[in-house]
Amino acid sequence: MHFLSEKIEFPDVSEASVDGLLAVGGDLSSKRLIHAYANGIFPWFEDEEPLLWWSPDPRFVLFPKELKVSKSMKQVLRKGDFKVTMNKSFREVVEQCAMMKRHGQSGTWITKDMIDAYENLFHLGYAKSVEVWKNKELVGGLYGIDLNNGVFCGESMFAKVSNASKVGFITFIRNSNYKLIDCQLHTNHLESLGARSISRSDFLRFL
Repeated sequence: MHFLSEKIEFPDVSEASVDGLLAVGGDLSSKRLIHAYANGIFPWFEDEEPLLWWSPDPRFVLFPKELKVSKSMKQVLRKGDFKVTMNKSFREVVEQCAMMKRHGQSGTWITKDMIDAYENLFHLGYAKSVEVWKNKELVGGLYGIDLNNGVFCGESMFAKVSNASKVGFITFIRNSNYKLIDCQLHTNHLESLGARSISRSDFLRFL
């Protein structure tokens, strides 16, 4: 187990545990977060836990050209009931993601400190949000880190009404020029949209 100091550095990702845990501690400064993401590392922990840093192998990703849109979702998109924007309500999107109940999680890793940290990255141009509106109400969205190298690291998404987050995700992918979307860990939701696992070494080559 590696315990981080004030120095902005991480151990080599090959030293991560079988489940991907690499290091403990450190801080949520913008400099450390950017350094982490650029090296295939992300923070993930629940409230009241220490900072935990991960680099799993395999890595769950989506290649935009492999995006799958079901017939039912194509119908939802054609109906035009939702309006999708970008970077209009970043903090609100993150706060809504924090409030969503997650299966198998007793709390949220998106603490007040995390929200502040990602908002700082947003103002520095390293984070983006996607908002989904219905009748002028924010009903879904997602946010993540843009490394400015063709890779977008998705962090979290939320939906208050059915299909809202999918509409936001699909619209975002279709209107972006990313070569890879980092989904971090497997979910059935993202697998249904075309995401799949690749080796950590392959993922690092994209970075």
